[in-house]
Amino acid sequence: MWRAAAVKPEDAAKMRELRAKHDVGPVSVHASYLINLCSQTESVRVSSIGAFRGEVERALALGAEYLVLHPGSWKGLTREEGLRLAAESIEKAIDGLDFTQTAEPGKDFRILIENTAGAEFSLGGKLEQVAELVERLKPCAPVGVCLDTCHVHVAGYDLVSTDGYIETMMVVGDTVGFDAVRVWHCNDAKAAMGSKLDRHEHIGEGTIGAEVFRRLLHDERFGHAAFIAETPVDAPGDEARNVGVLRTLAAG
Repeated sequence: MWRAAAVKPEDAAKMRELRAKHDVGPVSVHASYLINLCSQTESVRVSSIGAFRGEVERALALGAEYLVLHPGSWKGLTREEGLRLAAESIEKAIDGLDFTQTAEPGKDFRILIENTAGAEFSLGGKLEQVAELVERLKPCAPVGVCLDTCHVHVAGYDLVSTDGYIETMMVVGDTVGFDAVRVWHCNDAKAAMGSKLDRHEHIGEGTIGAEVFRRLLHDERFGHAAFIAETPVDAPGDEARNVGVLRTLAAG
């Protein structure tokens, strides 16, 4: 839905208490999939701006470090118009917000632009587009990047072969930059590389394969990043199982 309730102070306090107790961090919130900040339809764009402002306010209230956003679809517009509208819409959504009001002093809050699966008109299917949007937002917002392994793979970037991984990481470094990548969404893929189909699979059971995640988790260029599973839940315990696989790969 477009509107959600504000975070209650007691819930925010409980969040901080549980984070401290279980040593959980960073916290990354994902913005609603309804939001399309570069829509050609003004009513959708206006609703998206309001919804995204609410997402930022709730993330700040909870003391989250990151808020992940899919920029949207520029269908009916040119790519340049889509980029411009996305940047302008985000700027409107965050106008007047105090990013120092996070739950703990010195919290490094950032809006993270996530790459997409490369479907036609989807802003962020190319890493160059993610980089361009981040650059446009730097003067007005604390921004960074979230990369999704499934999205990277089905958008046509090779993570699987050794040479392909090296070449893809060169593109990451040349576009968004390694330091900007604060979160990796770790998902295997049901679909083939370059298919543009965003279908997540359990770690090690898809067209990406476990070895890629081992390589990524040991890549020192992302030593500062968080790795979050967004894998399917086909049966009870699947979340824990996939996280367990990632932990085993990280340790091995």
